[in-house]
Amino acid sequence: MSASLPLFGKRAVVTGGSRGIGAAIVRKLAEQGAHVAFTYVSSPDAAQTLIDEVLAKGGNVFALQADSADVASLQAAIWQAAEKLGGLDILVNNAGVLVHALIDDIVQVDFDRTMAINVRAPFFAMQEAARHMQAGGRIINVSSNTAVSAAVPGAAVYGMSKTAVTAMTRSLAHEFAPKGITVNAIQPGPTLTDMTSEMQDFIIGRVPAGRMADASEPAALVAYLAGPDAGFISGAAVTIDGAMTA
Repeated sequence: MSASLPLFGKRAVVTGGSRGIGAAIVRKLAEQGAHVAFTYVSSPDAAQTLIDEVLAKGGNVFALQADSADVASLQAAIWQAAEKLGGLDILVNNAGVLVHALIDDIVQVDFDRTMAINVRAPFFAMQEAARHMQAGGRIINVSSNTAVSAAVPGAAVYGMSKTAVTAMTRSLAHEFAPKGITVNAIQPGPTLTDMTSEMQDFIIGRVPAGRMADASEPAALVAYLAGPDAGFISGAAVTIDGAMTA
């Protein structure tokens, strides 16, 4: 890896990194020179495939099994990553679940799991990661364009959880600013992943750009916010959705 790469030698943790946008983020950070640890909960084969791919391209990566719904498990994984890497420079809170259902069909277990993974997990991941960061640290939370507008039936729970992610991003940017740590959110719209593949026809018809994003596109935005040119950006929530919520 060349020392001229924008993230050369930076130490990163990506939660929920084995598939979809998370895997694209892992690839991009490693491609730009970072040493990347990522968590997965139930996809060891996908995690190993990603590791093999990144290593084959000369990147530095390893995986840790952790359920983001379990705060102790998640914080332990971040601690282990920091111990192995000798500290942390970048945290990307990507792990999330999508429940799409009308209010009459939502059951409490789905509501509670959505809040545990989409809201509680990133909060406590930031708490733990910040303990291992110095000035120059970067925290990027993966929210959603549903935090801007969730004006479709069945999006209430997911939109609520992602609105909370954006709100905590803005508040914690103030808390971490004196430490020299930035906190930002990206708000992807329709992105082709396992979570959205079954809804393509419905989604594409609502996007002015006429397509869904490739996962590499939000990943590139994360890499920029993690990089040296984004040191004065904090508390931002950048929407990337092909003008869907413009």
